Amino acid sequence: MSWGTELWDQFDNLEKHTQWGIEYVDKYTKFVKERSEIEISYAKQIRNLSKKYQPKKNSKEEEESKYTFCRAFLTSLNELNDYAGQHEVIAENLTSQIITDLTRYLQELKAERKSHFHDGRKAQQQLESSWKQLESCKKKFERDCKEADRAQQHFERMDADINVTKADVEKARQQAQVRHQMAADSKNDYHSYLQKFNQEQHEHYYTVIPNIFQNLQDMEEKRIERLGVCMKTFAEVDRQVLPIVGKCLDGMTSAAEGIEPKTDSNQVVESYKSGFEPPGDVEFEDYGQAMKRTVSENSLSNSRESKEKPAGKSKSKLWPFIKNKNKLMSLLTSPRQPPPAPPASSPPLPSAVPNDPQSPKQPKEPLSHRLNDFMASKPKMHCLRSLRRGLSLKLGSVPEDFSHLPPEQRRKKLQGKIDELKKDIQKEMDQRDALTKMKDVYVKNPQMGDPASVDPRLAEIAMNIEKLQSEEQKFENWLAEVEERMPSKSETHRKSVIYETQNSTVSNNCAQDRESPDGSYTEEQSAETQVKAVANRTSCAPESDDEFDELETIGTCKALYTFEGQNEGTISVTEGELLYVIEEDKGDGWTRVRRNEEEEGYVPTSYIEVLLETNAKDS
Repeated sequence: MSWGTELWDQFDNLEKHTQWGIEYVDKYTKFVKERSEIEISYAKQIRNLSKKYQPKKNSKEEEESKYTFCRAFLTSLNELNDYAGQHEVIAENLTSQIITDLTRYLQELKAERKSHFHDGRKAQQQLESSWKQLESCKKKFERDCKEADRAQQHFERMDADINVTKADVEKARQQAQVRHQMAADSKNDYHSYLQKFNQEQHEHYYTVIPNIFQNLQDMEEKRIERLGVCMKTFAEVDRQVLPIVGKCLDGMTSAAEGIEPKTDSNQVVESYKSGFEPPGDVEFEDYGQAMKRTVSENSLSNSRESKEKPAGKSKSKLWPFIKNKNKLMSLLTSPRQPPPAPPASSPPLPSAVPNDPQSPKQPKEPLSHRLNDFMASKPKMHCLRSLRRGLSLKLGSVPEDFSHLPPEQRRKKLQGKIDELKKDIQKEMDQRDALTKMKDVYVKNPQMGDPASVDPRLAEIAMNIEKLQSEEQKFENWLAEVEERMPSKSETHRKSVIYETQNSTVSNNCAQDRESPDGSYTEEQSAETQVKAVANRTSCAPESDDEFDELETIGTCKALYTFEGQNEGTISVTEGELLYVIEEDKGDGWTRVRRNEEEEGYVPTSYIEVLLETNAKDS
């Protein structure tokens, strides 16, 4: 059905309908624009969500990357980020393929509609103008006919009147003829205008208006077709990203399926094992058998028994602990100067000789029994690990050599650091090779560039490589020390549970980290070096998961000379005084001793003579 034939008299309604169609296109354009804004907002929220739960750039990220479920979640977050990107693609395609296209088409549609209705109004105005001319001719013809009738009637009255002269009659006759001629001319004009109007009207209603309405109909059909294409594109934009969205979802599924509980549980072992072997069996102590004691042991037991207090409920300890912060700081602050030489004029006391007959012999309980009573009577405090971490936090940094970690974990950290440095060195070397080739090209073809312009960068890379290699050598040295100090797998026999534990956790790990008083310390050390030294000494403290008590006594000693402990970490002793040995000399010339439950510190090894070391270890 055609608008031109069926709606020839609905010009105004068609004008309203086409205007409504344009408004509908504008309405759909706004709908797509809002959909695009929703997609952008949704993609932004999804990206923010993915970013919010991404692991932070710190040491925790490295820990999380060890576990399959953490890696799976990280993969899901990355896939979700890509999923958000597909919604951004939807928004971009909606804007480029629909919104922009419809906005441009809407302007063209408005212009085309305006042109068609302008032609239609112009045709109507022409028809109305012709109609007015026809009416004018018709009225003139009617008026001339009436005038001719009046002139004819006047002539007939004049001709019938005998009193009128012949000249008047002739004049009336001529007037009537003129009026009749004018009426005839008006009739002819009216007839011609009537034909012309009918022709224009026919052309208007059968040609001009149908053509204009047909153009409007074509325009409306194109508008509807264009709107349908946009609606189809609206769906296709979503369909185009479905394969990629499916891949994102498949990636999430694959990541979830890749979670391995056994691997994660084994990784816990790899992450937290210390490298130490479990303590050996506790030896049987026969209280019914008479024990032979030396003079020094008896004298020590008298001194010890006079100071012992009733012990509460006995509880054996397998790891060395410290009682309070004062003793912790004593542990951390060893003397920083070489030990003084022993006085040449003071001979060793006769009583210093083991098993001397002059020493009184008194009964003494086994050392392990006294140790259990002694440890059971001590109050307990927070874990040394927490205290050490708190001190490291106050100092503001973690030791560069990872000395705060157990041997196995420290070895892994050092090895990882060495691998990173090797990668950095390789990158720098690759850049150096590339710049060297570029310089050779410049030398052969000076027009391509100045060879001297590459030299500063080559010098900088050489310095970087040298610095990185120095760092690598430093970490390799630390790694070699750790591997040398790690216990052998074949070592199954331990002399004493507590003694061996103390040696492995305190002595072996702290010997290389503690600022030994062998002359290496100088007053010109920077604050940073001092901070590192304190942190290293903190890190070498024995770790425990629950609590700690005092360090195990590994023997006794007797002072050969009087020593005034004036430096921090030392203890004053008098000649002939008996003391407990709690840490043997590690090669720095100092031995750590204890006077009583509250006093302990370092004394020069040359100023003392160690007693009962073998018996203490055996017991």
